[in-house]
Amino acid sequence: MKATIIGAGNIGKALAEGLVESGAAERSDITLTRRTANALDSFASEGFAVASDNRAAVAGADVVFLCILPQQLDAVLDEIVSVLEPQRQLVVSVVTGAHSNDLRKHLGPEARIIRAMPNTALRVKSSMTCLAASGATDKDLQFVQQLFGTMGTSIVIKEELMSAATALCACGIAFFLRSIRAASQGGVEIGFHAQDAIHIAAQTAMGAAQLILQNGTHPEEEIDKVTSPKGCTIAGLNEMEHQGLSSAFIKGIKLSATIAGQLYQK
Repeated sequence: MKATIIGAGNIGKALAEGLVESGAAERSDITLTRRTANALDSFASEGFAVASDNRAAVAGADVVFLCILPQQLDAVLDEIVSVLEPQRQLVVSVVTGAHSNDLRKHLGPEARIIRAMPNTALRVKSSMTCLAASGATDKDLQFVQQLFGTMGTSIVIKEELMSAATALCACGIAFFLRSIRAASQGGVEIGFHAQDAIHIAAQTAMGAAQLILQNGTHPEEEIDKVTSPKGCTIAGLNEMEHQGLSSAFIKGIKLSATIAGQLYQK
């Protein structure tokens, strides 16, 4: 297949590599675009096709990935609409806050659209990606699921939950990274060197996640296994809750979801 990725940033590069790894496309059949032409030199050296003309890149593609900022979307859609063939070309949007109806206003009612919300763990093949289809076929959705499956795991959700997915999935990785940093800082204060503290905190966080994913248990069930009466774990947990740990996480996720839903409108 031939694929065009408009916006060759971190997500765009990960998608290009995923297309190759999944066997969906050869490097030479994947075109990446960016407004600054010399920023594409590294992609060209790796065998990908590159372009600064979005219209030329879209013509002939089987699937078009939109990996751009919300404020760039209208201009890009208006630029490519005259060459896009909605019934033949699948559009996969990774644009925060832009509903499929917003895309249809530019591309027309026949457009086959899948919205995707991954996170930056695409780079280490551990992303959680949320998908929502609008006018796309089952084959389209299967293809996109397989693609993101090469870079982690995915789940299909209702489109009205995409802003929530942005907060919990895309923004969420930063929240968990901040918690790892906080844990490592605590580790330094109790005696570890900084690099050792980060290593211990990150590995411990990964282990906690694997307990949930592999066992299918609730977090509190796993917590109960490491808390004993008058023990040090429950003492630490209760102090964190007194300081608002869970409340802060919940409030942060809710605020991010609200803002995510407004980004395209702004």
